[in-house]
Amino acid sequence: MKEIIDIVAAYEQAVKSGKRTALATVVLVEGSAYRRAGARMLITEDGQLTGAISGGCLEGDALRKARMVILQQEPLLVTYDTMDDDDAKLGVGLGCNGIIHILIEPINDGQTNPVTLLKAAIASRGYAVLVTVFSIADRKARQPGSCLCLTANQNLLNGLEKLPYQHELFDDAKNALNKQRSSVNAYEDYTAFIECVKPLISLVVIGAGNDAVPLTKIASVLGWNITVADGRPNYATAERFPSANKLLIAKPDLVLTNLEINKWTAFVLMTHNYNYEIAFLKKLLPLQPSYIGILGPRKKLERMLDELEAGGTTITSGNLETIHGPVGLDIGSETAEEIALSIIAEIKAVFASRNGKSLKYKTSLIHSA
Repeated sequence: MKEIIDIVAAYEQAVKSGKRTALATVVLVEGSAYRRAGARMLITEDGQLTGAISGGCLEGDALRKARMVILQQEPLLVTYDTMDDDDAKLGVGLGCNGIIHILIEPINDGQTNPVTLLKAAIASRGYAVLVTVFSIADRKARQPGSCLCLTANQNLLNGLEKLPYQHELFDDAKNALNKQRSSVNAYEDYTAFIECVKPLISLVVIGAGNDAVPLTKIASVLGWNITVADGRPNYATAERFPSANKLLIAKPDLVLTNLEINKWTAFVLMTHNYNYEIAFLKKLLPLQPSYIGILGPRKKLERMLDELEAGGTTITSGNLETIHGPVGLDIGSETAEEIALSIIAEIKAVFASRNGKSLKYKTSLIHSA
């Protein structure tokens, strides 16, 4: 989602500057590659690139082809075979041992276009399905391209209604949204990449001390939605937290009334104020958020939970599953920046249902098919 947000921002800036653009999307990968299907890159006519479709090896050639697409105003399907020696000689050999299919589409401002669909996915604040149709069998055939954004609240069409297999495609898109899983499906002589886009992680940092600053900086790099809450107005300031989307100066019982919480919301308690945190935790636990990280030693957490139970708060097994204390992965952190890195890594692992172990010990594929 972060890449999509960056692309939309770059497109809007290009429109203001009067620059024509094209969108390159990885629609199918056979074998292994640096980026998976769903990777995108916006190209302006003067060569500015936003996003990435590879580790840097394909971008130069894609830029040349994108300029042709912008000139001719016709989508183009390009295939790179990283197992082919000829491709390696051309300077696009990635050593990834795979075949990468990339669709490059011209973007026409003033009408529904591929970027319009990306905007709808961002605005949904939940899961969204983006559908891109292309023809591998006949590259010279018309490439329908990005034709649908489906969310829980709306269906935005961009040429889907003109396709003879629109009903089957729409049903498969709904199925992808329900299962929250992407797929590649065949329809007559065409193939569709039906991409389920995950929503952004929302990070709520309870505490605006100095150690919260690097945490928000790293989260900002990842594009997460960031809220910082503290009872001290001289700590929770825009100057100290310029990357925060929201700043809350409130007592523990009022913080949650100013938040929208969903399954992609993570809380990190780092106020260094025991009374503030236990009061906040009492309000938070019944809402059953997906992740609660608590800075400090394990004895502190045990004491908090014991006091809450003694005071009548019910702590379920589900609560205990989502509470992470001490917070973060064990990477030997000492400084505030290193601790922030371990916390962000743990949150990412939890929401991706991964264990956070080293990839060198992984016996299966890094990415599922």
